Amino acid sequence: MRILVISDTHRKNDNYFKVLQLVGKLDMVIHLGDIEGSEYTIEQAVDCPVEMVSGNNDFFSDISSEKTLQIGKYCVMITHGHRYYIGMGNEMLKKEAVARGVDIVMYGHTHRPVIDIGKEVIAINPGSLSYPRQDNRKPSYILMEIDEKGDAHFELRYLE
Repeated sequence: MRILVISDTHRKNDNYFKVLQLVGKLDMVIHLGDIEGSEYTIEQAVDCPVEMVSGNNDFFSDISSEKTLQIGKYCVMITHGHRYYIGMGNEMLKKEAVARGVDIVMYGHTHRPVIDIGKEVIAINPGSLSYPRQDNRKPSYILMEIDEKGDAHFELRYLE
């Protein structure tokens, strides 16, 4: 199973379309918020299920701010993260995920990619496809793959 995890596109979808061409066939797309009215565009660009949550800039969206999904053997919480003070670190969010019995928590908001594989929970942030803030300032995303044993693997990728 191949899952594209993105966030913080802020209605600038050109890089999303580029990523779709690069990664090929997908089984799911997860968008972690700050879609800013491009929900239909994000969904219609792929031939697979799309899960989305609203972010702090999705003012008029009726999309949920958090969701819990079952992906293979993993319980996955998706959120934008801004309600967990994620700008100061992901500890509060990871504690909440553990308290909810979640295996993987995915978040955005910071525009900085993270793959944090802990003993109790895995926390990932794909960064931003539109306004990256990490040192290299390259648009980023995460490709999550579930292998034949059912184990999850995460690859952080950058657009050149």
